[in-house]
Amino acid sequence: MSSSLAVGAAGFGSGLSLIVAIGAQNAFVLRQGIRRDAVLVVVGICALSDAALISLGVGGVGAIVVAWPGAVRAVGLIGGAFLLCYGALAARRVLRPGTGGLRTDGEAAGSRRRAVLTCLAMTWLNPHVYLDTVFLLGSLAADRGELRWTFGLGAALASLCWFTALGFGARLLGRYLAGPAPWRVLDGLVALTMAGLGLMLVAGS
Repeated sequence: MSSSLAVGAAGFGSGLSLIVAIGAQNAFVLRQGIRRDAVLVVVGICALSDAALISLGVGGVGAIVVAWPGAVRAVGLIGGAFLLCYGALAARRVLRPGTGGLRTDGEAAGSRRRAVLTCLAMTWLNPHVYLDTVFLLGSLAADRGELRWTFGLGAALASLCWFTALGFGARLLGRYLAGPAPWRVLDGLVALTMAGLGLMLVAGS
């Protein structure tokens, strides 16, 4: 039980570290939350989409490394290198205070249908989403063996918690999250976490 909780917590932390990185999807959810426009639908799309993609990553990558042990080294090296680059980019944003805030201005979605289509496009047409959920989380989960689905469940739960907090807490937190300072703090945590995970993957390959 303790090992399952530890793996689930690792999945939660890894998923959260990837999800909170600044991006168009987070900006859209934050803006919808501030405007109170189709928040439940947008949060549901983001969370369910992440859960589906994480499942593909855990099942697909996990099955490959089980069938082909040599893939563990390749996935570890490639995934570790990408995580290190990801962490370096986050660290760069920390050192450049002139950038990094989320813009919440602009036109509202206008309708539930438009909000849904925009959210789906930002989620499923974003290549970084596939790298984060299918490849990176899938490769990290594969290292947990039989507990890889527990890791994936933790990552999916992190997505649900983050988008729920971002969407429904936007009215209270929007003015603070829109500035660069809090996101520099988040980026600093992301950089440290990504560097640590990347080194672990490379060293274990």
